[in-house]
Amino acid sequence: MFGKKKNNINETLNTEEILRKYDKESNTRILKGYSNITVRLIAIAWSIFQLYTAIFGILPSQLQRSIHLIFAFTLTYLIYPRKKTDYDKKIPFYDIGLAILGIAVGGYWVVEYNNLLFRAGEPTSLDIFIGALAIIILVEAARRACGIPIITIAVVFLLYTYFGPYIPGVFQHRGFSIERIIYHMYFTTEGIIGIPTGVSATFVFLFILFGAFLEKTGVGQFFIDFANAIAGRAMAGPAKVAVVTSGLQGTISGSSVANTVTTGSFTIPMMKRLGYKPEFAGAVEASASTGGQLMPPIMGAAAFLMAEFIGVSYTTIIISAALPALLYFTGVFAGVHLEGKKENLRGLPDDEVPKLMEVLKKGGHLLLPIISIIAFLVKGMTPTKAAVAGIATAILVSSIKKETRMSVKDFFDALENGARTAVGLSIVAATAGIIVGTVTLTGLGLKMANGLVALAGGSLIFTMILTMFASLLLGMGIPTTANYIITSTIAAPALLKLGVPIMVAHFFVFYFGIIADLTPPVCVAAFAASGIARGEPIKTGVNATKLAIAAWIIPYIFVFSPSLLLIDTTLLEVVTIFFTSLVGMIAVAVGVHGFLFTRTNVLERIVLLGSGLATIHPSVITDIVGLPLIGIVMFMHWKRSKTNDETSLQNAV
Repeated sequence: MFGKKKNNINETLNTEEILRKYDKESNTRILKGYSNITVRLIAIAWSIFQLYTAIFGILPSQLQRSIHLIFAFTLTYLIYPRKKTDYDKKIPFYDIGLAILGIAVGGYWVVEYNNLLFRAGEPTSLDIFIGALAIIILVEAARRACGIPIITIAVVFLLYTYFGPYIPGVFQHRGFSIERIIYHMYFTTEGIIGIPTGVSATFVFLFILFGAFLEKTGVGQFFIDFANAIAGRAMAGPAKVAVVTSGLQGTISGSSVANTVTTGSFTIPMMKRLGYKPEFAGAVEASASTGGQLMPPIMGAAAFLMAEFIGVSYTTIIISAALPALLYFTGVFAGVHLEGKKENLRGLPDDEVPKLMEVLKKGGHLLLPIISIIAFLVKGMTPTKAAVAGIATAILVSSIKKETRMSVKDFFDALENGARTAVGLSIVAATAGIIVGTVTLTGLGLKMANGLVALAGGSLIFTMILTMFASLLLGMGIPTTANYIITSTIAAPALLKLGVPIMVAHFFVFYFGIIADLTPPVCVAAFAASGIARGEPIKTGVNATKLAIAAWIIPYIFVFSPSLLLIDTTLLEVVTIFFTSLVGMIAVAVGVHGFLFTRTNVLERIVLLGSGLATIHPSVITDIVGLPLIGIVMFMHWKRSKTNDETSLQNAV
């Protein structure tokens, strides 16, 4: 690390408590002695297994995924307590037993691999017993690592596969026997060991590991120092530091809550110290951190799944995501700036702002692993190989300077931390496999698509609105990855049915699933930020939603103009759409926050909101109407603000 440690022990403990409260995946046991050593060794072994297969060749899909689940099941029962309040207690004997059962159900695939392939479609009684046990083990693991909402959805989907004949209307199906359901869910690649687990078992794990190694180089502190150097002195400087830091952190972290708490433990107290209201300080951090899942090159785990689901390279996904991510953070940055001017929020004192050249001299080399992994992907390297190369680059680059050089302990800590971080995601992916399995077995996706289109009366805009609400509602209770898997299989097909390109439809549900973390009443990222800021949670969520208004608009731009995702477009079209959308986004931000040069009146806000939305809509006619209106209103507002300033000066004299 370059800077002195800024958080005291009490702040660190508070951060851990907040993570436990709002991030289910962080509510792990505090282990000591032999238990800690055992868990540490298992986690390191998992990371080594993933690296070994990435370097020397991935195993056949069923073997790779089942071994991946062996580690995930084992660690889940060893590090996640039965009750969240038991995190400081020893591992009970029944959890050790459940961990062993987890090894058994995963190991069954390894031991019986050839026989299972030979008797495909004709399971034995033992197969069905093991499959049923695997589902039970998974559901309980998901309850511990991910919470009640996701297992509720998974169980409802399982029940649907059996009770389909008794459901009236469009969602009725012929039904399946318990044996058929169990076999489909565990012994085919359509269910638990399907695509979601396959993605988790290959490049998602490795990108998480890449992030763990980067953290050990001290890149997090570099991001903070870098953001301070470029934005610390500006109007609302600490808030802008939070936006820049969280955007950079998002390049290596795919969790809204974890990103909020990690960077927020520094940025939120800094904002409050300079007089920022707790609800605004928390909202800034939550909105910026949530955007981390939209920021290439790593984004959230759902982005890797998207590549598999729609059959394109991950490089295509991150290239398509780049311009929308820039628009999102521009919108957040504009909102922060306008609120800062409105409330006269000052920047940091000069003595607390590091010099940019000094920051770059000390830690600029730590950006090389991120730059290199982008270069590897762009050159056509597979995500798996690119992640391994990125890890190697991070280790080599860290050794350039003594302050950032990783020790042997740091190396093994990174292996352990990467595996621990991957546990929850692996369980989410496997649980989401039940949902995917239900869709493939029953045809639910097509039924849901027909239902949504019929409910919307065949209207694209109403179908988009219904799909948006479905994504938001699901996102309020389950992790983003599971949200994306569900909405992409049961909601996105409705957009496809109306002619929306497949990548556009998937990005649409991806975006709204992510911003559910900011949307009241269950805005987990905002709740976590309010815990640090000690502000009112719902008010923090409302403020965060205002700051992140761009995320509510951008998905609609995708649908009306796929060019923003660089689909079938030219450079001129991209530049034009990006420019007009950027102007429109700023106009909308002014309308939402009610401030430009001075406070805007009601008429100005209405006109700016309307013309901003018109400009964002990719059409020559709307641009011809919207851009001049924005210019006229802003010019008149500037003249009015100047007149008010002169009047105030005369009155003062």
